[in-house]
Amino acid sequence: MTASLLLQAVDFAATRHRMQRRKDSEHTPYINHPVAVARLLAVEGGMTDTEILIAAVLHDVLEDTDTQPAEIEDLFGSRILGLVLEVTDDKSLPKQQRKQIQVQKAASSSESARLVKLADKICNLRDMHDTPPADWSIERRREYYDWARAVVDNLGNVHVGLQRLFDEQYAKRP
Repeated sequence: MTASLLLQAVDFAATRHRMQRRKDSEHTPYINHPVAVARLLAVEGGMTDTEILIAAVLHDVLEDTDTQPAEIEDLFGSRILGLVLEVTDDKSLPKQQRKQIQVQKAASSSESARLVKLADKICNLRDMHDTPPADWSIERRREYYDWARAVVDNLGNVHVGLQRLFDEQYAKRP
């Protein structure tokens, strides 16, 4: 895997998420989030596995766009598709059930998927702290922090440095 494939994934995700915005008061372009997850893995986590970084960039594309799994497999291969599927929620299920499944699935996910999930939760908590969703109460933000903690606790000790970053961010719980 090469850097050019990673850039292809960034372009693909940017195109698919182009009309989406984060829930923050600044209406940040959504693509900033998956790029931040990949950046955190590479820069702060020291990840060099391009397939993991590509999966990080694509981690929300099945869940939040009309992208089909076959498109990811055709462009990026079956391993990347498998990683993306591991971290993708089934949007046909009620939100509370999806959240519970995320907690349960965390322990049985592959190490690569657990890395992506951990980085995703760190980035989400950073965003929640720095630019929280405009219409979320303190209580709802606290509930999100606690749910993220439950997911991360079930990931196990997948990466000591990233776990420390999560703990530092969790300590900023509102």
